[in-house]
Amino acid sequence: MNERQLYFSTVFLITLLASLLILWWLHSDPPQEFYSFTPGLDNKPETLGLHQESVRIGAFFQEFDGIPSAVTAQWPRFRGPEYDNINRENIPLIDSWAGQEPEILWKIDLGEGHAGPAVANGSVYIMDYDEDRKADTLRRFSLDTGKEIWRRWYSLPVKRNHGISRSIPAVSDSFVVSMGPLGHVMCVDAHTGDFLWGIDLEKEYATIVPAWYTAQCPVIDNNIAVIAPAGTSLMIGVACETGEVLWETKNTFGWKMSHSSIMPMSIDGVPMYVYSALGGLCGIAARGEKQGEILWSTTAWNNAVIAPSPVIFPDNRIFLTAGYGAGSMMLKVIKKGDIFSTEVLYATQPRQGLSCEQQTPVLYDGHLFGVLPKDAGPFRNQFICYDPDGRIVWTSGKDKRFGLGPYLLGDGKFFILRDDGILFMVKASISEYDEFDSVQILSGRDAWGPLALVNGMLLARDSRQLVCINIAAESR
Repeated sequence: MNERQLYFSTVFLITLLASLLILWWLHSDPPQEFYSFTPGLDNKPETLGLHQESVRIGAFFQEFDGIPSAVTAQWPRFRGPEYDNINRENIPLIDSWAGQEPEILWKIDLGEGHAGPAVANGSVYIMDYDEDRKADTLRRFSLDTGKEIWRRWYSLPVKRNHGISRSIPAVSDSFVVSMGPLGHVMCVDAHTGDFLWGIDLEKEYATIVPAWYTAQCPVIDNNIAVIAPAGTSLMIGVACETGEVLWETKNTFGWKMSHSSIMPMSIDGVPMYVYSALGGLCGIAARGEKQGEILWSTTAWNNAVIAPSPVIFPDNRIFLTAGYGAGSMMLKVIKKGDIFSTEVLYATQPRQGLSCEQQTPVLYDGHLFGVLPKDAGPFRNQFICYDPDGRIVWTSGKDKRFGLGPYLLGDGKFFILRDDGILFMVKASISEYDEFDSVQILSGRDAWGPLALVNGMLLARDSRQLVCINIAAESR
């Protein structure tokens, strides 16, 4: 056989084989199972855990030799003292590391998760997952040294789902209220760690645990724990001292729990709690005869996944945002007499304005600051300044992208933690992106947990470690 004949024989055999494969594919049975990738369900375990069995919330306790700090400064809840992620202490903070390594005061190892710390009573409180014990664990550490003071836990087998613990405890002078990844609420004495009460939201309120587990952060208001089960009850107020449910809001809408947290708001002297559920947004009376009543609601804001919390403006506007294509919306709450209503001022797509996938934007100097999501086109994952009337003022640029990392404001500077553990210092400016410096403070992955800042000490975490660094301008 000559070369020409060999060539045509080879081509014929390849063509024949390809034809037979196509015929087999066309006539073969289709797959028996199809998989759809829904936001929040990628890599989700087949079962969220074994909490169908009885869970003894707060059953176990252990003390250690840590001693609380004398520091009285507080970051007692999600987004700090004023719920806005702004530190207002009159403490100058550094604006450069001058090529030096950061001053690490202490660091601790944690179970996989993204739960941020709360700081009060000279201590750091954090919700953790003990992977050896298979237990939700509330831990208290000394702010000065990072030595553990006590921990209280309960057995709860849970599988990883892009991390486990996500919620930040709420702390007062007397109480700590935490929420575990499967909706177990626990209240303990803030000093002794003594167990006071617990609520299984799934069992008692038919709560549906959201994708990626519970991330809602409790609120303590006037010694009342405010929780949004979004099950049979939309919201409840529980006496921290006794565990008595003082008021509850029936969930007549059938809304479900989101990853968003409750934010306080006041309109013409009427205090309320604003909650962004899966299904809609509402304002619920926080005081008086109408306590627990829904003052207003809207389904104009309704998305499948909502992680950021509402941003409250002083002029009764509310900025709302979420990832997975949701974009953002600006609402205004209007009060006429005793009647409240809402008006949509504008809505934007991720490529048009400010939208955030995981972190909640910061409102400063009349502008919003945040990190854009991955579906924001050429500006994806950039830190931006946004005129809340609907205009991007500046972006950090294509060479400075931050992923899902957290940020807060202190001493006129934004501290932005990128996914890979690099901390950036950026001037709080409404005119330009002005970066002072950056330094590596964590070496792990997925540095997503919200930051805390007290007395010149910045607390940050990645998926496996919590670190406390000194960022005070003057040496300690």
